[in-house]
Amino acid sequence: MSNPRAPILEWPGPGPGIIDPITLYRKRPRIPPRVVLCFFKEVLDEAAAAGELIKSESLRGEGDPLPVYVAGRGRGAIAVARPGISAPFAAAALEELIGLGGRAFLCCGGAGVLDGTIPVGTPIVVTKALRDEGTSYHYSRPSRWARPDRALTLLLAKVCKEAGVPFLRGASWTTDAVFRETPSQIRRRRAEGCLTVEMEAAALFAVARFRGIPFGQILYAGDDVSGPRWENRGWMYQAAARRRLLDLTLEAARKIPA
Repeated sequence: MSNPRAPILEWPGPGPGIIDPITLYRKRPRIPPRVVLCFFKEVLDEAAAAGELIKSESLRGEGDPLPVYVAGRGRGAIAVARPGISAPFAAAALEELIGLGGRAFLCCGGAGVLDGTIPVGTPIVVTKALRDEGTSYHYSRPSRWARPDRALTLLLAKVCKEAGVPFLRGASWTTDAVFRETPSQIRRRRAEGCLTVEMEAAALFAVARFRGIPFGQILYAGDDVSGPRWENRGWMYQAAARRRLLDLTLEAARKIPA
């Protein structure tokens, strides 16, 4: 007899998968336990070219390998990597980095805004993520929200304050379907308190909690989907905002006990 329930709502249970990243990578060289995930390829490329980041590892699969860098030395070293775009890709990268020895994660990225009055480039510390994607349901029982680590969320806010950088805190809407963000959905998400929309946060939070790893995320305000028309706002060319967000995230990572 067929099961009428949507498969995504069938909790797979807490046991390990057939392919387990902890076992798979246990003999590979270890990365530093503090890890920064950064979605900005050009920022990482520039930092690597300047010698600020040293390549130490790669995440390999179909397509181009994702480099894993190290910033700093000794006990102060921080691993820096770019996760893939979309919840499944980013979650798999996070799993691999945990398997390689990552034990505390901070992430910086960009997001669309559901409130057009938020200026482009504004940092936003994510307090929770609406689970409108599929990956998180393989790591956590069905619920509406996925949540980051509270201490790391407070740490990101503290670093912004200490740097004198104006920022916001709020919920984000994580969706798999960037071309299906309809006006009616956007209105509902705004009514629930979401400031931003992106494709990874809920999955990253769920993976981290499943693995018992603290995880925090900060975004910057990018394109605007709040009005009758999409406003790009040149969000991918905010070079200063993107570099600043990486610097803030690295500074917060340095404050995590090694």
